Amino acid sequence: MPSGKKLVHFLSSAGLCAAGVVVLGYGMSADWANAVLECAPTGSDNFAGNSSLETGLFNGTETKLQCPRIDSPGAKVAVFNRLAKNAGAPVILHALVVILLALALLGSAGSILVTLYNSFSNPYQTYMGPIGLYTCSGLSVCVAFLALILYVSNIYAGEMFQTLVKAVEPNVKLRNPKITLQVGFFLLIPYICFNLLAILVVFLYVHAAYTRRKEQEKPTEDAPKEIMMY
Repeated sequence: MPSGKKLVHFLSSAGLCAAGVVVLGYGMSADWANAVLECAPTGSDNFAGNSSLETGLFNGTETKLQCPRIDSPGAKVAVFNRLAKNAGAPVILHALVVILLALALLGSAGSILVTLYNSFSNPYQTYMGPIGLYTCSGLSVCVAFLALILYVSNIYAGEMFQTLVKAVEPNVKLRNPKITLQVGFFLLIPYICFNLLAILVVFLYVHAAYTRRKEQEKPTEDAPKEIMMY
């Protein structure tokens, strides 16, 4: 029967991983960024119109005001469909972000299974021991952080919002994008923190158990050789 202290540590770690899954799952369904771009017809420098987009990972909305000379309030945006029309870096980077977040969820699921298994068993020296948690949660942290960087790179350097507009209105000039990151993007930060805390909780237990075991071995190591012979 596992000790109460072990149960608390491993079940707390599982709870933190589960909380991370909930946070990331909600974040993937929420809006990630919005942008307002000034626009004008090709061949004109009259940037009197604007296009406003609010997007998540999969869908969003777009409102065009005279861009160019077109009003389309609340038009739906299928992010992948639009990006795929122009192909190139924006759709590749966006697909990588989604794939990385799916891997993060998979890693979190692995962490939950490992911690629950360790709560009632003792596979310390195998991949199903704490090292399994370190691997799964560490993977989740790394890929989530990479997804965060790639998404920011895509909307700024990759001009993802410009690509979304031009996918349905190629004869338009765009300038001065004003981009604001939304809740879905920022939820990656608590997700990463939850996984780091899950690792820390188990590490503290393993370190304390190792220290206690070493202290119990000291009397035997320090005993006189004459006594050890009998």
